[in-house]
Amino acid sequence: MKCSLVLFDVNETLSDMGGMAQHFEEVGAPPGTAALWFASLLRDGFALTAAGVNPRFAELAGGSLRRVLAAEPLNRNLDDAVGQLLDAFQQLPVHSDVADGLAALARRGIRVAALTNGAAGTATSLLERAGLRGHFEEVLSVEDAPRWKPAASAYGYAAEACSTPLPDIALVAVHPWDIDGAARAGLRTVWLNRDGAAFPAYATAPDVTVRHCAEIAACLNP
Repeated sequence: MKCSLVLFDVNETLSDMGGMAQHFEEVGAPPGTAALWFASLLRDGFALTAAGVNPRFAELAGGSLRRVLAAEPLNRNLDDAVGQLLDAFQQLPVHSDVADGLAALARRGIRVAALTNGAAGTATSLLERAGLRGHFEEVLSVEDAPRWKPAASAYGYAAEACSTPLPDIALVAVHPWDIDGAARAGLRTVWLNRDGAAFPAYATAPDVTVRHCAEIAACLNP
């Protein structure tokens, strides 16, 4: 697949949110509440985007946490629990396969950038903690775009910021909704399917599917 730029999603694609379940348990919430929280956050972000609003991720993250924790038997007050969980989210590690994948792309001379529905500062800190920020030409946020992903204007913003035509960009993401949105916007797509799940039949299929970040470089022709 020919492309000159790989555009990585950040949340769950680069960042490893597996440890959030333990942090929810630490404040007295069931571990499954972590997945419920993040799904609720995305749902509300997408709904606001569809209504013509470009919401701030941090505002939705805090508000969604308050809603999902309100009925739980917490072992501390709600404000403290929300603060602890938001702090934990800001300190996530990258997935163990990310460094190898970026090194393989660098050896092939393939340019790399990131586009997140979260804050650019959070994504930058994630990469800096992992010692990987230098691999990325740009770390972009939809907060500076017209709309959240998967709106076409979000991918268009990234293409303009990276001075690269949409068809020359390959989006890498774990989320089928992101793959579908990027494909509809005119990008090539690589689905990072770490858990072996089935891709939903109602979404635009990815151009390439890989199980490990190190496999991405071999699928591309710069």
